[in-house]
Amino acid sequence: MDKLTLTKTIMTDFSKRTCIKNENCIPVRYLWTDAFAVCNFLGIFLQTGEIKYKEDALLLVDQVHHVLGKHRLDDNRKGWISNLDDLEGEKHPTIGGLRIGKKNNERKEDEPFDEKAQWEQDGQYFHYLTKWMHALNLVTKVTGDPKYNRWAFELAKTAYSKFSYVVFDHVKRMYWKMSIDLSYPLVTSMGQHDAIDGYITYLELIKAAPKDNDIHLDDQLIDLFHMSQAMDLDTNDSLGIGGLLHSACILMQLIINAKLIHLSDTLLNLLVSSKRGIDTFLATNTLKYPAEYRLGFRELGLSIGLHGVKKMQMLIKEHPECFTNHNLLQSKLFELASYLPMCDIIEKFWIDPNNQKSNTWSGHLDINAVMLATSLDPECFLSV
Repeated sequence: MDKLTLTKTIMTDFSKRTCIKNENCIPVRYLWTDAFAVCNFLGIFLQTGEIKYKEDALLLVDQVHHVLGKHRLDDNRKGWISNLDDLEGEKHPTIGGLRIGKKNNERKEDEPFDEKAQWEQDGQYFHYLTKWMHALNLVTKVTGDPKYNRWAFELAKTAYSKFSYVVFDHVKRMYWKMSIDLSYPLVTSMGQHDAIDGYITYLELIKAAPKDNDIHLDDQLIDLFHMSQAMDLDTNDSLGIGGLLHSACILMQLIINAKLIHLSDTLLNLLVSSKRGIDTFLATNTLKYPAEYRLGFRELGLSIGLHGVKKMQMLIKEHPECFTNHNLLQSKLFELASYLPMCDIIEKFWIDPNNQKSNTWSGHLDINAVMLATSLDPECFLSV
């Protein structure tokens, strides 16, 4: 089975399993997975011209907003988490943020913190919201409808205002996890890559905005940049490394398209940290473990990011004049390209039906399957 056919099969199964179209079952929505899924549906549509995949993307966006933009079924609170009435909520479905979609309800403000329980409790993650902003922006790109970009802007403005806070002397940081209504932090530590992810995503939105856009993110953009400069980006987490490479791929396109040559060094830093991270990750020999000791979606995140290396090599070859350090960038991309066989290794491992029988695959089926589809067909997700 070729990659496109397999991707279509995976996404069709995901649509049925999570009730995107079927009105006789309860939708199962999870923001991270759904952001990748929207990009996958759009990518299939762009390649095949089959309208049903664009329709699936739009149906999924609408369902995410009506499920994750509203309070949980097991919550005493009802309606939009923004507290808007039904009419205004329909017009501004993202203005209150979007729930993660975790299995259990959030920790109440007066309840003790339990780190283990927190992983299964609902709330809002900044890095999930940025993935949704990216997906919404791509919907506007594909459909030409500016409302999705508008919703991304409203989400971006709310997310920054609620997740960021002042530590001292105007120095700002961000909470890693907030409550469903964004009124209190659930995890006060700061995500390692949240600031740089936010900076590049907000830059993407700004550069794609229509001329009559009246929501401004310039101050937020400056703050996110300063916060990102204070963070060590190095990580040995495969999903985190993949995220850095995705950010680098998006940033390179923005530098070229918007003539942002001053960000050449930021791009190089992302590639340098990615290279160090892969070396550290490989030293763990994780890719030689059996399936029950591995997490597919984390490894597939790395594979998706590595696919961006090929795209970046092509872009810098075509546009060397857009970068002050193009020789250094080309050299680092050449080093990263030596890891491209990992994409095939990771994909083949998780396509294997025997490995999909493991609890680590079936227990996270939706996120694993959707990110496998993204790795098999990454072009839309890797584009601005």
